[in-house]
Amino acid sequence: MTHPVLGIDIAKAKFDVCLLLPDGRLFRKVFPNTPPGFELLTRWLRQHTPEPVHACLEATGTYGVALALFLRDQQHVVSLINPAAIKAFAASRLTRSKTDRVDAALIAHFCASQQPPAWTPPTAEVQELQALVRRLDALVEMRTMERNRLSAGEPLAAVRGSIEAHLAYLMQEITQTERLIQEHIRQHTALHTQLLLLLSIPGIGPATAALLLAEINFAAFGNARQVAAFVGVVPRLRHSGSSVRGRSRLSKLGSSRARQALYFPAVTALRCSPAIQAWADGLRARGKCEMQIIGAVMRKLVHLAFGVLKSGRPYAPTLASRTL
Repeated sequence: MTHPVLGIDIAKAKFDVCLLLPDGRLFRKVFPNTPPGFELLTRWLRQHTPEPVHACLEATGTYGVALALFLRDQQHVVSLINPAAIKAFAASRLTRSKTDRVDAALIAHFCASQQPPAWTPPTAEVQELQALVRRLDALVEMRTMERNRLSAGEPLAAVRGSIEAHLAYLMQEITQTERLIQEHIRQHTALHTQLLLLLSIPGIGPATAALLLAEINFAAFGNARQVAAFVGVVPRLRHSGSSVRGRSRLSKLGSSRARQALYFPAVTALRCSPAIQAWADGLRARGKCEMQIIGAVMRKLVHLAFGVLKSGRPYAPTLASRTL
């Protein structure tokens, strides 16, 4: 380690930091997760080191986005780390305690030893698209919950009326948000072009295409396998010696939003695309079960999405016949 590193454990109201200097000294502090708290962090860092730091924090929710953007604007290097990587690192160090203070130090040591790549924030138009897509997801989830309550047979008329009124409101909000997403994409030529390319892939509709553009920065990856690993649709093998021959499953270590959004498009592609059907038949002939095949098709869709966006050409059936 030649540069100071800053481990950050983020929470809604505060964040714990651990500054690890090249000589091994540690400095800890807690700050409010607010713009004034960010300024306090800057002054505190200047008291301990004159040079920029490599800051690391877990990529969990949206609590840390504002801080990450602030630190990057202050010319610090920022890395957003998959929480699974931090958890595995803690296990490798036989860490027994879990507190915000301990986690901040753990993230600092992870950053010092692993040197994770710098985070590149999405463009302003992608950030806005992401906010709209995530709002739409939340509205759809609330609608499902209310429909489930209604279908459960609520006996009280006043409660049924409240649920029905809320459902009507949610339907209006969903329609409005879908319209805002469509208008936003149309207003940005690059997003609109990418959307049309994704729509050429069997099984991918407007909602899935918008979510993929919002949640995955395809340009940041060198190949389709890296994108599949980010989404968490690569297989996790369980083979060891002569006795362990477990069934392979999806790794599920990446973006859960993108992964969940690909399930039904994969089912649709299996039903509607002759090219993908023929490819899936080959998997069945090799003894793969239906869930493994759906997972493989999800991975195939990620590969196809990367291919059409990288080449700038729409989907062609010949692409689906190639092996992963």
